[in-house]
Amino acid sequence: MASSVTPEQRLSAENQIKSLRKEIDYDTRDYAIDFLVQQYRENEFYIPDEYQRQYIWEDSHKNRFIESILLGLPIPFMFFSDTDDGRCEIIDGAQRTQTLEEFMSDDLTLSNLKKLTQLNGFAYSDLPEYYQRKFNKTTMRIIVLSDETTIEIRQEIFNRINTTGVRANPSEVRRGSYAGPFMDFLKECTENSTFIRVCPVSPTSKKRYDNLELVLRFFAFLNSYKDFNHRVDEFLDNYIEKTQTSFDKAAFKQEFENMLAFVDKYFENGFRKTKTSKSTPRVRFEAIAVGVGLALREKPDLIPHSMEWINSDDFKTHTTTHASNSQARVSGRVEYVRDMLLAGEENASDN
Repeated sequence: MASSVTPEQRLSAENQIKSLRKEIDYDTRDYAIDFLVQQYRENEFYIPDEYQRQYIWEDSHKNRFIESILLGLPIPFMFFSDTDDGRCEIIDGAQRTQTLEEFMSDDLTLSNLKKLTQLNGFAYSDLPEYYQRKFNKTTMRIIVLSDETTIEIRQEIFNRINTTGVRANPSEVRRGSYAGPFMDFLKECTENSTFIRVCPVSPTSKKRYDNLELVLRFFAFLNSYKDFNHRVDEFLDNYIEKTQTSFDKAAFKQEFENMLAFVDKYFENGFRKTKTSKSTPRVRFEAIAVGVGLALREKPDLIPHSMEWINSDDFKTHTTTHASNSQARVSGRVEYVRDMLLAGEENASDN
C-alpha cells in the first residue's frame, strides 16, 4: 500500500522528534536492601510529594513482594534521581521501599504466603539469622537519573511508568504460573467447537485468556463451590494448585462435554443473554454451566420439563454481577439452576 505521507511531512516529523527527544543521563546502581532502607530512614532517599502516590499497597501486595525476595525471584527496576542537595528522589519504587522498611521494622507480619507457607505469622526478627542477613544483602537494581534531570521529566517518567502497558489480569498470571497437565487440559477445553459456539468470547478477551478462565471456573465451582468464601482469584489459584497434576482427564473431559451438549440442546441462547450477544457474562456462565453439571450428576439422563424459568426475574436476580464474590450468591445461583432443572424433571415423571 503506497504511503500518503509527503516528504515535507516526514521532515516536519523528524524535526519534532529532534526537538522533543529527551537526552537523559543516568546510571544503574545495585543497592543492598539494608542500605536502601537505612538511607530511606535517614531521608537520604525520599519520596517527593509533588507527584508520588501515598502508601497504598494492601497487605496482599506487601506479602507477595517480600515472599518474592525471600524466594530469590527477580524484582523489577526502581527509578531514582539524584538531586542538587545530594539526596536521591524515589521516582518509581516508593511502595516497595516503604514495604521493605515496614518489614524490617517488624511492623509487617507475613500472611497468606503462597509458597513459603511455613513463614506465615513470621515478622522480620523471627526469620533465622542466616536468612535475615541474606535478605539484608539482597540487592535492588536502581536506574538513577542525573541531578540535571528536570522535575518535568521526572514527572513524565513517573506518569509513563504508571500508565503505560496493560496490567496482567489474573487469567494471564495464572496461565504463566501454573503451567502443567491441568492447564494444558483447560486450554484443550477452550478449543471445543461446541464451547466456542454456545459461549462467545470477544477476540480481545480471548487474547487475555478469559475463555480459559470460564472453563476453570466451571471445574472449580462444580467440584468445590461449597469451599468458596470470598476471593475468587485465591479460590481458583488454590483449586488449580491441588488439581494441576492429579486429576482424571477422561472423567473431567466427559463431564465438560456432557454439560455443553445439554446447554446446546436445551438453552436456546447457550450462555448468551440474547441470540445476538457477542460475549458471555461470567456470572451467567457460572450459574448455567455449574448448575447443569450438578443436575447431570444427580440425573445423567435428565430431560427438563420446562425452560421458561430462564427468562424469570428470579434467574435474572441470581445472575446479576453485584455481590458476585459472596459465597451465598455463588451457591444460590448454581443451586437455583440445578433445582429448576431437576424439579422440572420430577414434575414430568409424575405426569
